[in-house]
Amino acid sequence: MTTASDSNPPSTAGRPCAAVVMGGSAGGIEALTALLPMLPARLTVPVVIVMHQHPSMPSLLPELFTARCALPVSEADDKMPVLPGHLYLAPPDYHLLVEADDDAPGQMRLALSVEPPVRFSRPSIDVLFESAAFAWRERVLGILLSGANDDGARGLAAIRAAGGQAWVQAPATAKVDTMPQEAIARGAAERILNLEEIGLGLASITE
Repeated sequence: MTTASDSNPPSTAGRPCAAVVMGGSAGGIEALTALLPMLPARLTVPVVIVMHQHPSMPSLLPELFTARCALPVSEADDKMPVLPGHLYLAPPDYHLLVEADDDAPGQMRLALSVEPPVRFSRPSIDVLFESAAFAWRERVLGILLSGANDDGARGLAAIRAAGGQAWVQAPATAKVDTMPQEAIARGAAERILNLEEIGLGLASITE
């Protein structure tokens, strides 16, 4: 495992990346508010995000991040195609998964599920990350941000086991460090980075 403090700035150069998946909980919205404006309009991969939200309230995140992001932002819907250069946010009280689109070979689509909560959460970061590891294998980049439980640690480990890239927000920079610490303890974190370093790494993505 490497950290930003003792290595070169993060880059995906030389490692093909077809998609980015992110997850967070307490403090995660603040992290996204810093990160998403750093995504360049020229980004050619989709970004799929799960944030823990109150299940009975409509999400304000699509509107919030549309105003801050150069990419088109959508709340995910069932069977929605995953398009390059688009950002998708999980709706409250649904698991969000990625799956192959049987009607368009080689393409991916989103799926929503009302299966029981995982690690007390629906949407679950683990569910998204594990489906992304299966769908994109070594071509996915998973990023785990600030949060108050261990959701996401197992999913990030699945991404790393599939050969994908696995980044974690440096615990010292997280509003709540439980989530990144759990991933680090499981050996799931390939890189441990602050938000500026994550943003620079995302800007370097090439397919």
